[in-house]
This record gives sequence, structure tokens and C-alpha cells, in this order.
Amino acid sequence: MADPEPSKREADIRTESGGPVVVLVEPQLGENIGMAARAMLNFGLTEMRLVKPRGAWPNAKAINASSGAHALLHEAKLYDTTAEAVADLQRLAATTARLRDMIKDVQQPRDWAATVRAAGEEGERCGILFGPERVGLHNDDLALADTLVTVPTNPAFSSINLAQSVLLLGYEWRLAGGGTTPTQIRRKGWGAVPATQGDLVAFYEHLEDELGKAGFLRVAEKRPRMIRNIRNIFNRAKLTDQEVRTLRGIVVALAEKKWRDEGES
Repeated sequence: MADPEPSKREADIRTESGGPVVVLVEPQLGENIGMAARAMLNFGLTEMRLVKPRGAWPNAKAINASSGAHALLHEAKLYDTTAEAVADLQRLAATTARLRDMIKDVQQPRDWAATVRAAGEEGERCGILFGPERVGLHNDDLALADTLVTVPTNPAFSSINLAQSVLLLGYEWRLAGGGTTPTQIRRKGWGAVPATQGDLVAFYEHLEDELGKAGFLRVAEKRPRMIRNIRNIFNRAKLTDQEVRTLRGIVVALAEKKWRDEGES
């Protein structure tokens, strides 16, 4: 069952504008269109154009496979020919696994992404063609493009699924614009606030006191070095305040068990 028309363009929420247009030429499976839409939105591409998709449109299978990228599909434009679909674009690339008998610039995805980013900064409208799943783009479609994009795959098995191709190109476009992943995850309220030095020192002293009682630090001349080693171990972990509280609870539980065991003996 197709989802109802969204009340606003969900695809624009927290999404960068100005990305290249993704043109799917004669896509055969609704599921692949939906997964391509999902891949596009993953990396901030929000404009899809379809040239003669097989079957009815809107396509329920495409919407179900899009995993939430419904607005992008609802706003996808349909065309009868590739030439009509790209008429307003100033730069056009085409994906192909086979280099045809044509004299054209050929780029890998990363180089293509850098070119598109630079063109976008100059205000040029860019797009990229993806062909039918089974046979790829026709030579007449490739002739419209100024650049061919080919992925350095295994020559013995070079065919890539449509949605995978869209995802790969979208990733490179995103990366070329400075897209990064966080090096740390911090969620206030979920025990991810870095522990203060005061909390850490209090934990160290608590642990060292119990280790002293247990006899672990009994050799006086080795005690300073052992304490430094212990503190360095925990410092490298970059503990949060919640983790320090958990560790102190562990120390208390172990110490209480020791006292109970001694009391029962």
C-alpha cells in the first residue's frame, strides 16, 4: 500500500541543497527505485528524475523499499526521453561499467564528485545518468553526457546494482563536500559526559585504598609505579561520569564481598 502524500517536503529537512540530479533511465524494478531514493537521501541528494520506468507510477513497491524516503519519490519527475529529462542541466555525467567507443572524459566516482562540487559552486546545474539494471545505458544516452563515470570494480564481475551505484556516487559527493563522521558520541543524560579530574582522582584513591587493604600494593618500593600504571590504564579509556560511578560501585561490591567472606570464615 502506498503512503499518503506527505504534508511537506520531508527530504529538505536538515538536507543540503544544490546536489546533482539523479536520473534513472528506464528502471525495471520498483524496489530498486525505492532503494535508490533511500541511498540518495542518505547522502543529501533530493532530486530524482525517471525516464520511462517500467510499470505504473507511483509504485507501491518503490515506496515500501524507500524506508522513509517517501517525499523524494512523491516529487520525482517522469519523462518520456532522456533528452527531456536533462534539458535544463549544464553538466551531465553517465555511469557505465564498459568504456564505449566514444571520446569522452572518464572519471572515477571521487574525481566526478570533486568536479560536480566545483561546478555547483559556480552555479551550474549538474546531473548523473543511471541506466537500466540489466543492460545499462544505451549509447544514445551516453552521447548526451560530457563525462563517463566508471567504478574500479573487479573486471571479472563489474556489474553493480542500481541502488548500490547511486549510494556509491552519493557517498563520494557527500565526502567531497566535507561530510564527516563524529569521532566521539556524546549524549547528555545518557552517561556520556566526560568525567572531571576530581571524579577520576576520587575513584583512583578509592580503588588504591581497597587494593592496599587487599595486599595488592604491599611492596612499598613498587607502589608508586604500580599506581601510575593503574591510573594510566583508566586515563586512556577517557571515562565518562557514569562509567566512573559504575567502577566505584564495582569496587564497593568487591570490597563488601571480601568483608563478608572474612566474617564467615
